Amino acid sequence: MKKGTHPETYRLVAFKDMSNDTVFITRSCASTRETIVYEGVEYPVVKVEISSASHPFYTGKMKLVDTAGRVDKFYSRYGNKKK
Repeated sequence: MKKGTHPETYRLVAFKDMSNDTVFITRSCASTRETIVYEGVEYPVVKVEISSASHPFYTGKMKLVDTAGRVDKFYSRYGNKKK
């Protein structure tokens, strides 16, 4: 492999799905300011709005998660038109 192409700051990071509070641990170089204690170990945490634990494609449920009101803004702008 080529030297110097990959970041040196890989570490274990907790990703927290804010819609259903699922936490999963993976290696990442994402910068964070907050930490979380998960299973007795402290990890830097990255908060995400949607992950495979809450996305309708992976869960099979047609539950829409809208934390910023984007769907309502879309419907007010374009209406609820069905073809």
